[in-house]
Amino acid sequence: MVDSFLQLPYPAQALCASLVTWALTALGACVVFLLRQPNRNVMDAMLGLAGGVMVAAAFWSLLSPAIEMAESLDMIPWLTVLVGFMGGGILLFWGDRLFTHLTEKRTQMRDNKEKKNGLKRCAMLVFSITLHN
Repeated sequence: MVDSFLQLPYPAQALCASLVTWALTALGACVVFLLRQPNRNVMDAMLGLAGGVMVAAAFWSLLSPAIEMAESLDMIPWLTVLVGFMGGGILLFWGDRLFTHLTEKRTQMRDNKEKKNGLKRCAMLVFSITLHN
């Protein structure tokens, strides 16, 4: 099966891989339809699992290559990675503060709490994904 996959042209391989990851993401998202009011323990377990996956993804696709690249450039690897990691955290913190400030100003004009939380969540999601990429 792997050999037949490798025989496909590269665009077809990319399409197949994208469809598989999309399908698995959609399958994982279907949990929302099964649980109307999820138990707090179940929610904590799901958030812990997602956090663990993100830590592993951050290490293997971001931190480990950064350490190798810093070593090849004769830099101090742990310091280089620490500065980048902390810089990303600081940018997220500042972004949270900025979006909170902007949404508070916006709700003072509109006086609508639901829009405030939705706008902040949306902006933080877009900002986090942009920073991660």
